Amino acid sequence: MAAVSLSVSTVKPLADRVFVKVSASEEKTAGGILLPDSAKEKPQVGEIVQVGPGKRNEDGTRQEVDVQVGDKVLYSKYAGTDIKLGSDEFVLLSEKDILAIVQ
Repeated sequence: MAAVSLSVSTVKPLADRVFVKVSASEEKTAGGILLPDSAKEKPQVGEIVQVGPGKRNEDGTRQEVDVQVGDKVLYSKYAGTDIKLGSDEFVLLSEKDILAIVQ
């Protein structure tokens, strides 16, 4: 079996999917208590690094995705597929799992 080398530039989402780089989770609470890895919540904010071409309509045309590369987004907590490339964490999401664009 051949080994496959993945990087952000080699991953191209299909249809209405987006590839999101996950923002770092909080290391400590507002009161200053350090959190162990088991107590940290899964982050829900990230930056879009790749966008698919869009979903096909019934007539065969493509419906463009509403987000762009570089947008910071808020997404559903347990949505998508978690992917780790090197030391960076990414999530492959469907556009419907994105809740908001963060300004």
